[in-house]
Amino acid sequence: MNSAAAADLLRRPDVAALFAALDGRGEALRIVGGAVRNALIGAPDGDIDCATTMEPQETTRRAQAAGFRVVPTGIEHGTVTVLVDGRPFEVTTLRQDVETDGRRAVVRFGRDFERDAERRDFTINALSLDAQGVVHDPVGGLADLAERRVRFIGDAGKRVEEDYLRILRFFRFHAQYGHGAPDPAGLHACIVHRNGLDRLSRERIRAEMEKLLSAPAAVAVLADMTAAGILQRILAGLAEPGRLDRLARADHAPADWVWRLAALAVLAPGDDLRLRDRLRLSNAEADAAAAFGAVAAALKSPATALSPADLLRLGYRHGRDAVVAALLALRGEPRPVLAADGAALAADLAAGRRAIPGRPFAGRDMAQRGVPPGPAMGRAVAAAEAAWLAAGLPDDPDVLARLLDAAAAGVRDGA
Repeated sequence: MNSAAAADLLRRPDVAALFAALDGRGEALRIVGGAVRNALIGAPDGDIDCATTMEPQETTRRAQAAGFRVVPTGIEHGTVTVLVDGRPFEVTTLRQDVETDGRRAVVRFGRDFERDAERRDFTINALSLDAQGVVHDPVGGLADLAERRVRFIGDAGKRVEEDYLRILRFFRFHAQYGHGAPDPAGLHACIVHRNGLDRLSRERIRAEMEKLLSAPAAVAVLADMTAAGILQRILAGLAEPGRLDRLARADHAPADWVWRLAALAVLAPGDDLRLRDRLRLSNAEADAAAAFGAVAAALKSPATALSPADLLRLGYRHGRDAVVAALLALRGEPRPVLAADGAALAADLAAGRRAIPGRPFAGRDMAQRGVPPGPAMGRAVAAAEAAWLAAGLPDDPDVLARLLDAAAAGVRDGA
């Protein structure tokens, strides 16, 4: 681990300006949590969060006196966001828990960095960096970070009971930073308290699943979660063990996490609707899951080998990413079967060497052929599109002209 890299955070102009405004004169400021952890292992720092001995009102006063904008993002919990040169820094007053109910905590402000560290979830998240560049480690996080071990602070069961979302965070952090099997005490606590997941909002669960599915060791950790009966609890019948094979094959799917989620949980029609409800997916995410399901069903239906035209039609209807993700997830299963040229196109689509063509004509092409605006033109365009898709999405101008002429003539004759 590189302690000098952590100290380098203090030399950044925006961080230095923040410390100049808030540290000293009887008060202390430290960088805490993920930014320190990531700096030590050479990972991107992401957001930089700070803890302070000051209460929010004094933090606000000092920051504004230095010319910074302050947003009271979590004032009731002691958190304000200070904008330095446009970059946000969350600054939170040191705290200690007074009462917890598994979802939220009642806190009291304090001035003890060690007490504040002890209320956090994992040892690797309780590191802090002071103004002199010293890394403080009151709970053994440095040793755990060196061993790539994700371990709860103190009694694992108590930490989970304070916030049941920590069950998912335990697995997510292990997928991102851990090595080997999960910490036994932490795993046991997650299993014992897994019923607590039912008390969490679906939005919080969705946010953790997005991060987990984007982590390097997601497949292995999801297998651990399945063995512990936790993944089934989250996805409610959408997490059969065999689907992990599809997720593993889809590991190189397009970058958006929703394709990995679909590979894991979308198998039959309606799965996408259940998934939308279960994880409160956005409309775009739910549409992507539905597209994956439609493509997967279409790929597995025909007994004959799929041609390039078959794949292009699917891509036109549902998008390239859905086709690539479904092909990866289903790879090695009895179906789909791809013809040689279909397999070559699939490889080109996955590598970005080929694109799915858009419709190469519009209403003006029908107007040029004497079709009047209105319903007749809509029918003519639809007929031309159907003929174009049936022909395999050709781009030859002469072929396109013949398709357009035939569609226009059909509508005029029918009129």
